Amino acid sequence: MTLRTAHRLKNTKASCACEVRSRGRKAVAVSPEIKSANLKRLRRIEGQVRGLERMVSENRYCADILVQISSVQEALRAVGRALMRNHLRHCASQAIRKGSQARAEAMYDELLHLIYTHAR
Repeated sequence: MTLRTAHRLKNTKASCACEVRSRGRKAVAVSPEIKSANLKRLRRIEGQVRGLERMVSENRYCADILVQISSVQEALRAVGRALMRNHLRHCASQAIRKGSQARAEAMYDELLHLIYTHAR
């Protein structure tokens, strides 16, 4: 995201869950079910990472550790997909549909940035 885009997003009054606050952007209307599911997934991932730490300290077989690392990475990608889906469904669609042309353009820039830097 360019500095100009970030500045536009910061200074644009949002009408969606990703409301702009004086201390930065913050989602204020996240579904409790989505939040709970993401927190549950992240706690599970945290446990997987602790298991990885244990495996390394116990000198476990490298291939087994690599399999677990792949598992953690996929779990993180799943959380990212859930967050992206929520962002597209609520924040982005609201900004594009009901926001000003500048807000819509800023959201397009933000989405492209997210896709090209985080979606792999």
